[in-house]
Amino acid sequence: MQLNYIANQSVPSASSQTIDVIDPSDGQAYDQIQRSVAADIDDAVGAARHALDSVWCKLSAAERGRLLMRLSLKITEHAQELADIEQRDCGKPTKQARADAAALARYFEFYAGACDKLHGQTIPYLDGYSVLTWREAHGVTGHIIPWNYPMQIFGRSVGGALAAGNVCVVKPAEDACLSLIRVAQLAAEVGFAPGVINMVTGYGHEVGAALARHRGIDHISFTGSPRVGTLIQQVAAERHCPVTLELGGKSPQIVFADADLDAALPAIINAIVQNAGQTCSAGSRLLVAQAIYEPLLARLGTAFENLRVGPAQLDLDVGPLIRRSQQQRVADFLDDAHAAGIPIVAEGKVVEQAPPSGFYQAPVLLRDVPVSHRVAQEEVFGPVLCALPFRDEDHAVELANATQFGLVAGVWSANGARQLRMARRLRSGQVFINNYGAGGGVELPFGGVKSSGHGREKGFEALFGFTTLKTVAIRHG
Repeated sequence: MQLNYIANQSVPSASSQTIDVIDPSDGQAYDQIQRSVAADIDDAVGAARHALDSVWCKLSAAERGRLLMRLSLKITEHAQELADIEQRDCGKPTKQARADAAALARYFEFYAGACDKLHGQTIPYLDGYSVLTWREAHGVTGHIIPWNYPMQIFGRSVGGALAAGNVCVVKPAEDACLSLIRVAQLAAEVGFAPGVINMVTGYGHEVGAALARHRGIDHISFTGSPRVGTLIQQVAAERHCPVTLELGGKSPQIVFADADLDAALPAIINAIVQNAGQTCSAGSRLLVAQAIYEPLLARLGTAFENLRVGPAQLDLDVGPLIRRSQQQRVADFLDDAHAAGIPIVAEGKVVEQAPPSGFYQAPVLLRDVPVSHRVAQEEVFGPVLCALPFRDEDHAVELANATQFGLVAGVWSANGARQLRMARRLRSGQVFINNYGAGGGVELPFGGVKSSGHGREKGFEALFGFTTLKTVAIRHG
């Protein structure tokens, strides 16, 4: 049984209740976590505040950086262990779980080097004055981490917060939190003081809500649905607590007739089947120039038919979805599409070795999807790709911007002027030209517009969100 990790100690919840940990590959329980309550958040926030005031605020930026680098090296040393944990907890194929562990180490490596690079300014002002600014940590930051990429999102969120001088209380998703408990333990092993990183597990509507409303939390970072993001903003606004929100997407891949299809096709497929489509930045809408619509769908259809889905340990193209309710959610979207007469071009295959009790969904390629249909408007969070043709550049922009979301977009074209025009006209936090995701670089600021959220994580830009700017005006005559 897994316990909370507060002030570098494994502690049970005040509730004395637990939640089963389910392996998505077979649907069976294999461990338990704590079903925490508000009292546990109180303990974690108290430990964090004590660490901030007694130890963390006294460290120089360079010393914080050395600690973060030690944690990065420790994660690398335990990368296979963490990947094994993540694979069973989340149902990730082996290569994805290993990639996530490597990304986690890279986040802490990047932010280790950034700690002492966060500088202020001097401002020319009136005669007899010197004016300067510096950046200060918020203090105790709360982090609500989703289940789709626990290690990666912990790295981009907590790594940036620690680098900026904050201490952290983390509420991981009840569906996938075991790897993060282990990372918190590794942080203690390399010298992080008690209370700098605190891990409290449980349900979102219980312990997540308690974290969001806690008056000892000075900043909240949340990744999840727009609905929950709205609730968190409302609760935080009652005490004027700043928030960073990443709330998903319905991201378009826009393919023009002059695109290099040999380069585009693997990226299009990977962007929808990676992590079984459970990716906020999944390229879930495929917008294709009419001139190449039919030949591109023919090639994609063949590729989809060759995709294989199965248990995480088999390391196939696609693993299971995270839970039974998510499997049903995807099935409901597909049922609605079928009822609307939306054609299926092709589907992948679930292998015979897949246990019937696992949470599997074959990748599905749909065509001629009406722009107003919910499967083209809402985040499915499964391996479902919707294809739509467009007439010209203006029509492509219209379709691309025709959802509530604005997280990521991909543009495939050899025309340099068009590339820049599209990048400017697309309402999206990131635009990738002739690629999609740029390898997931930790250096690249990430976040959305519209219902995809606000604020930025990843890259150096994240440090501005995890700090507040102070202006000091000195009159010296």
